[in-house]
Amino acid sequence: MMRKSKSIVLQLSLVTVFVCLLACGETNGKAHQNPAGPDFKTARAQMVDQQIKRRGIKNPAILEAFRKVPRHQFVPEELISAAYTDRPLPIGEGQTISQPYIVAFMTEVLSLKRSDKVLEIGTGSGYQAAILGELCDSVYSIEIVASLGQRSRKLLQDMGYANVQVKIGDGYQGWPEHAPFDAIIVTCSPAKIPPALKNQLREGGRMIIPVGSAARQDLVLLRKTGNRLKEEKVLPVLFVPMVDTIGTKY
Repeated sequence: MMRKSKSIVLQLSLVTVFVCLLACGETNGKAHQNPAGPDFKTARAQMVDQQIKRRGIKNPAILEAFRKVPRHQFVPEELISAAYTDRPLPIGEGQTISQPYIVAFMTEVLSLKRSDKVLEIGTGSGYQAAILGELCDSVYSIEIVASLGQRSRKLLQDMGYANVQVKIGDGYQGWPEHAPFDAIIVTCSPAKIPPALKNQLREGGRMIIPVGSAARQDLVLLRKTGNRLKEEKVLPVLFVPMVDTIGTKY
């Protein structure tokens, strides 16, 4: 009887250890999948309410896009915990993912419609392209840094953004094969607005672009009416410079 009791106790102990190992393994797996710890859906909602909506962004479709797109998937793994903070973050190759509010501001001033065809210059992390992909049927994005462009293209494809096309190239020249565009958004700063981008803007189209030097830049909003461009400075900013294929600043 004593030997049988010891056998039962031993079996129960082994079952307990096995259950503990399963639980620990499951916990570790979850920690690996979510190294930042927070509830990302809650973090996105707080980002929208505190950083974007509170600063005057009102378009419901834009606010919903920012609630939906998982910003933490567009930043390096070691910066996931900072993905929803109110600042730009480095993404490698000397580039950054812009502050959430700036992404929202630049998107809203374009007055986008679902049917719009949009050109983005400077894919970077792919986050702005994903936001545009939530709002418009056709998005064309150009990235001059091959490693960033390839990474963003794969990420956007994996996330199901079939309406976003990414190519590696010099954004200063635009994408004439798909012109004209209803809207153009530029996320790097030239000293002057590229003539090719002006020419590729459709009648009635809008462009938002940072223009200036490393010391001083302004976001400039352009509207094409009657084949003429009206320019308006809307916000002081600081973006990475627009460069050519050998790294020379435009």
